[in-house]
Amino acid sequence: MSDNQQKVLIVEDDSLLAELLMSSLRKANFGTIFAPDAEEARKELDKQLLPDIILLDIILPGMNGFELLGIIKKEDRLKLIPVIVMSNLGSDQDKKKGMELGAVAYMVKADILPEDLIKKIKEVTSK
Repeated sequence: MSDNQQKVLIVEDDSLLAELLMSSLRKANFGTIFAPDAEEARKELDKQLLPDIILLDIILPGMNGFELLGIIKKEDRLKLIPVIVMSNLGSDQDKKKGMELGAVAYMVKADILPEDLIKKIKEVTSK
């Protein structure tokens, strides 16, 4: 990962999907950091070098993504990192909850094409 690359933290327990996301993002010149659950994500967020954006699944082992999102948005050093929720939970209630907790976007996994996700990441990180 080079210093000038934007870094994306992917919090996803599905290793196959995580590999696909990391491959697509690397091809688009993003650096990637992977965490299979909220606990590992918190360890990554405790490091000095913070990601430029977080892709967050909701259904995770242990602490769920909504809980992690709430923690991120309450911590001063983390709250400005944009978070895109990517989940199989697609109800209006789930989307509303994600946005109320501070996500900049809520995307349903079944509807996401890698190029659309990359476009959204670029849109969010260029603000």
